[in-house]
Amino acid sequence: MEKQDKEIDKTILLIAEKIKALRIEKGFTSYETFAFTHEINRVQYYRIERGQNITLKTLIKVLKIHNLTVQEFFKDL
Repeated sequence: MEKQDKEIDKTILLIAEKIKALRIEKGFTSYETFAFTHEINRVQYYRIERGQNITLKTLIKVLKIHNLTVQEFFKDL
């Protein structure tokens, strides 16, 4: 794997960790409960928190749930 690919994978994991932290901050200890409450496919949300590739549409949907803009979300990454 090239150095650039490794850096991309690292960034994807940082995004996943941040999304998981946002869920926990909202008081949801279970990703399943969060997904159900916000009408997101449970498996899809599981994949998001595990750092699997997601669509921009899905990312924006999750950010809207947390009342965050894309700019706000990525400012610390």
